[in-house]
Amino acid sequence: MSHLPVKPGLHHGVAAWQSNNQQLSAAARQERHASRAIRQEGRSLRDGASCEATWDESHTSRRLSDRAWDVARWKEALETCAQRVDEEMAALTLAKELTEQALAATGLPLEVSTECLTLRDGRRGRERVADPVDEHLKREVALIESVQQALQQHADRAFEQLCVLQETRHRLTADIQDKMDALDIDMCCLSLTVESPQISLKTNPTRAPPGASTPQEWLRFSQRNVARAHEDMQTSEQMREDTSLTRAQLQNELDVQRRATEFALRKRTHDEERACSELGWQMKCTEDEMTEMERDIHGLDADLQAKSASLKLAHTRLENRTGRPGMDLCSDEVQRSLMNEVHQLEASMRALKQKLSEAQRSLQKMKLHHGRMSLDLSRKQESLSLEQRSMSSRSRLASRAEKSPVLLVPLTNSSGRSNLQLLGQ
Repeated sequence: MSHLPVKPGLHHGVAAWQSNNQQLSAAARQERHASRAIRQEGRSLRDGASCEATWDESHTSRRLSDRAWDVARWKEALETCAQRVDEEMAALTLAKELTEQALAATGLPLEVSTECLTLRDGRRGRERVADPVDEHLKREVALIESVQQALQQHADRAFEQLCVLQETRHRLTADIQDKMDALDIDMCCLSLTVESPQISLKTNPTRAPPGASTPQEWLRFSQRNVARAHEDMQTSEQMREDTSLTRAQLQNELDVQRRATEFALRKRTHDEERACSELGWQMKCTEDEMTEMERDIHGLDADLQAKSASLKLAHTRLENRTGRPGMDLCSDEVQRSLMNEVHQLEASMRALKQKLSEAQRSLQKMKLHHGRMSLDLSRKQESLSLEQRSMSSRSRLASRAEKSPVLLVPLTNSSGRSNLQLLGQ
């Protein structure tokens, strides 16, 4: 088998070959130089990036630590403020309870005063007098009603202030809870490192979260919560002080009025007893006089009967002597004596009858007056019994005042009660 002849290729000259070798060497040197420059720049970039990353991470960690300290400090301040709010709420609750107890305690005095007025309305006749006791009792009832109204207003205001404090407590609790959550997140971020298994790339992590606040707004929010809590606590403290002073003043007014009423009632009872004693003595004297008068009436009647017999005798003698005959029918001394005797007896009998009539009228008047005195004495005794029942009814107030002294609300924040737990925890 025969082979075709191969056409010889293009041959280069030596110079071209040398030039090509030089070009290749120069290109190699240039590429190596560029590679060394790129490697140097890469190493410098790596070192710079590593230092910058380390520095930024250190700065971020320090700022996270500072931020966590700020959040923890404000959390502690809010918790202290919340504790004070709890103590103030407990103290105000105690003040409200004491006010309600004082309000409930006015029920018995009002009942007793109303009972005394009702009892004294049972007086009859002239014993139904508008005396100082009635005036003091009515004044006492009006005072108790005004005291009840004032205490109820203080209790209502305390309840409203408790609602305000409760709302303030809710705000503080929410702020504390937010700071606890933020502190947990910041501490968790502070604990993360490049070797932590929880780290990963996130989608758009540099976005601005909706509702984000500025540091100034964050600071003003907590400051405003604390300032509002202090204002509410100051208002509550002033309210407790006012309530305590009002309770003491009202109690003093009630005690003063109670003593004045009881003094007037004792004085009236004494006057009633003295009037009953005086009227009883007058009745006894009248009864004695009536007995004497009845005895004298019997004596006058007996004398009148005796004079009637003597008059009959004188009349009979005069009538019999008219039967004398002739000249013996003369107006002698006997005739004149008998006539004088008749006139004297008739005058005596008229005087005795008049005196007997006067005595009987006087006796009748004394009997009528004795009946009026007896009726008045029975009404006085009934009135005295009502006054004594009123005194007995009011003795419950004195015993209650001795056994239940007035308690004042402490003006400090320490109420001696257990603190309320954080709401919502």
